[in-house]
Amino acid sequence: MEFVMKQALGGATKDMGKMLGGEEEKDPDAEKKEEERQEALRQQEEERKAKYARMEAERESIRQGIRDKYGLKKKEEKEAEAQAAMEQAAEGSLTRPKKAVPTGCGDTEEEEEGIMDTVMKYLPGPLQDIFNKK
Repeated sequence: MEFVMKQALGGATKDMGKMLGGEEEKDPDAEKKEEERQEALRQQEEERKAKYARMEAERESIRQGIRDKYGLKKKEEKEAEAQAAMEQAAEGSLTRPKKAVPTGCGDTEEEEEGIMDTVMKYLPGPLQDIFNKK
């Protein structure tokens, strides 16, 4: 009977025994093997991180060489200089520094005239005369 079952299952009698609720075979060195595997994974991860850190350091040295050659600055340096300039400008002031106002903002009279001129272009001649008399 065992032979027939083995042939029918393709030689999977050990797995079949587990599925039917039988005892699993315990490997006496399974815990040791798992620890070794975990340690190997940790070591590989550390080596990978070290490799990419070396590569990034090499890239940064090349970037710095280019910055020195062309007189460029890092973004962090530019932002720090801009912040220092803002703080220096606001040193004697009791209020916060004013933000730059774009051109055209706050000029309400000019905007209203521009709107009226645009509307007047689309009105027929007699209506334009009426509005111009006022």
